Amino acid sequence: MNISIDMKETEVGINAKLAGEIDAYTAPKVRDELLPHAGQSGTKIVVDLSDVNYMDSTGLGVFVGLFKTLNEHNGELVLKGMSDRLKRLFDITGLADVMDVNTEVEGGV
Repeated sequence: MNISIDMKETEVGINAKLAGEIDAYTAPKVRDELLPHAGQSGTKIVVDLSDVNYMDSTGLGVFVGLFKTLNEHNGELVLKGMSDRLKRLFDITGLADVMDVNTEVEGGV
C-alpha cells in the first residue's frame, strides 16, 4: 500500500494529513516531506493520522526523529486523529508520554 501526504503551510507551521500505511517502504517518503520543515525555528507540525491504518517501527522512528529535530529548534509536533490501534503503539513504546498524541481530530495550526 502507498501513503498519501496532503500538506498545507500556515503562518506558524505545517498541517499534514496522511492516509495509508506507514512502513519501511513508505516511511522515507513521510520523513522526506516533513523533516525539512522541522529545522525552522518555532515551527509547529500537526499531523492528522485519522486515515492511517497501519504503522510499524520504521514509522515510529520517523516521528521520533521529527520530534527530536523540532525540539532542537523550539518547535512542536502534534499527532492527532489516531486510531486506538496506533495510539496503543505510542502507549506501549512510551512515546505517548513525551509527544503530544491525541486521538481526537481537531483543527490544525
